[in-house]
Amino acid sequence: MTLIPGVLPPSIETYNLACQLFKYFPLFASVQWLTAWYPAGKTSIDSRFNLPGRFAWAVMETPGLAIVLYSILTLPDQLGLSPLPWANYTLAGLYVIHYVYRAWLYPLMAPSMSPIHPLPFLGAILFNVLNGLSIGGWTGGYGPTTVEEWSESGTIYRLEIGMVIWGWSLLAVIFHDDDLREIRRAAGRIQKEKAEKEGGKAQGVDKVYMVPKNGLFKFILYPHYFCEWIEWTGYWIIGGWGFGPARTFLINEISAMLPRAVRGRRWYIEKFGKEKIGSRKAVIPGIL
Repeated sequence: MTLIPGVLPPSIETYNLACQLFKYFPLFASVQWLTAWYPAGKTSIDSRFNLPGRFAWAVMETPGLAIVLYSILTLPDQLGLSPLPWANYTLAGLYVIHYVYRAWLYPLMAPSMSPIHPLPFLGAILFNVLNGLSIGGWTGGYGPTTVEEWSESGTIYRLEIGMVIWGWSLLAVIFHDDDLREIRRAAGRIQKEKAEKEGGKAQGVDKVYMVPKNGLFKFILYPHYFCEWIEWTGYWIIGGWGFGPARTFLINEISAMLPRAVRGRRWYIEKFGKEKIGSRKAVIPGIL
């Protein structure tokens, strides 16, 4: 079934174009080093154009998930390659699992989410569409398509090692995300108890922030970023050096998230003071 001819599932031309365009994303992301303006999350702004946080997050994080899932289910038949080796379906499945959490469970679990301006919203959609076409195309038929290709150069050990790294890193991402969520859950409980005692209405916890202290938060302020980079490194290891879309994805994630983490550390220092932040780095323990 072809949803959009030549695009969904991607033709070889669309796949190659997406892979090439996505390599230039760091140039777009580098603008973040020049300005502190990032109208989402901690640094969201009041704007008439703002989109509701939960809704915008779910919408902008879903395209990659949908494209990869659709591609792995339809492209092999279209190319006459079905069924593909289990490694192809595994890579597509791992991607989908991550984004089911990131796109749908994450906003549902969050006690509150700041509004998102249309600019980062549209940028995230572009990122996920290009990434989805690249990963979906590679796993769906434009990467290795036979057991023989996957059996070269010790692949079985690469799969095992990569999956262990990927799995534990995803759990670490979820753990540190939940530590941030607990700050607002705790604030919400306090607000509710106070309102019940005073007979009033509980206030919102949209802009409640504290310095988290559990896990890697003892050493860095953005461990959820760091752990996600390790997660996608494991993903790249599974596919091997030739898994170009995974390598590009990892580089692009770092280029997009690193300036936000560095700027975010300055935000924490301005809000809580240098003594409160102590020796914590931004995103890489002991380094940056």
